[in-house]
Amino acid sequence: MRGATRREMFGFAGVGLAALLVAREGYAADAPPGDFPFKRTDAQWRKMLSPAAYGVLRHQDTEAPFSSPLLKEHRAGLFACAGCGQPEFESKTKFDSGTGWPSFWQPIKGAVATTTDSSLGFDRTEVHCSRCGGHLGHVFNDGPQPTGLRYCMNGVALRFEPGHA
Repeated sequence: MRGATRREMFGFAGVGLAALLVAREGYAADAPPGDFPFKRTDAQWRKMLSPAAYGVLRHQDTEAPFSSPLLKEHRAGLFACAGCGQPEFESKTKFDSGTGWPSFWQPIKGAVATTTDSSLGFDRTEVHCSRCGGHLGHVFNDGPQPTGLRYCMNGVALRFEPGHA
């Protein structure tokens, strides 16, 4: 019997952390402040998004690991923001990180912005849509080459558009 790899151990830890975060509904602040080109009132966001997508995109919730159908999405296409429709990632940059969330090694140029997230008592790099400010996930320095980055995204914050890439 083999021992767990480093990535599997991080994945297991991530599952536990996500369960804790999901249980702590509303743990974080709203979408990052900023003057984003795509604007909606809170009532408009609530009306246009599912409750899960609203929680993630507008209040930085985290979806349960291994719950997103996008984990098994392997067709050519684009992954766009579920809030405003801006393309965020090309399918050719998607990889299986084993963490339970859709992962990519590079966003489309200019599609995402980052901020520092200290909500868990330590700094992480939050990734949000550069068009609407919606929370997408976080980026980590343990991804594959050529970038060495892992953009760990909430599937509910994205929608898949087949055949575009």
